[in-house]
Amino acid sequence: MQPTIRVRVKFGSIYYEINISSQATFAELKKMLSGPTGLHHEDQKLMYKDKERSSKTYLDVVGVKDRLKMVLVEDPISQEKSWLALSFSLQYAFIKRSSFRLFGNVSALELVISKGGKVAEKTLLNLIELLMNQLLKLDGITADGDVKLQRKMQVKRV
Repeated sequence: MQPTIRVRVKFGSIYYEINISSQATFAELKKMLSGPTGLHHEDQKLMYKDKERSSKTYLDVVGVKDRLKMVLVEDPISQEKSWLALSFSLQYAFIKRSSFRLFGNVSALELVISKGGKVAEKTLLNLIELLMNQLLKLDGITADGDVKLQRKMQVKRV
């Protein structure tokens, strides 16, 4: 039977106590820390004795014993990616909100035209230019996943 040890992991200003097999890997410890910290295990760096430890390394091999302390930090690259994703989401939300106003203008012009009314060419050209600007702004957002899909749908709407 594998002995269970308790390790204290500091993340920011909070300590987490984790009970784990002494023969587990750092990857297993990272997965256990994912829930309480909210960090995906691949976005974590575990520091033991002031060195980052590989996920494949076994706790007992490097000398991790009961009640020892470690430090968890977020991988700076993943942190930057999450900031970029947030930035893209905010850009998208702003563009979407302004597009809705333009869609209202398009609907109003369609209503006037469907009732036989006339629209000034300048008004129509101005609206087209504003919609084209929205497309250019949307084109400037390079993102992955959900934001990319939302951007694609918004481009179709414009």
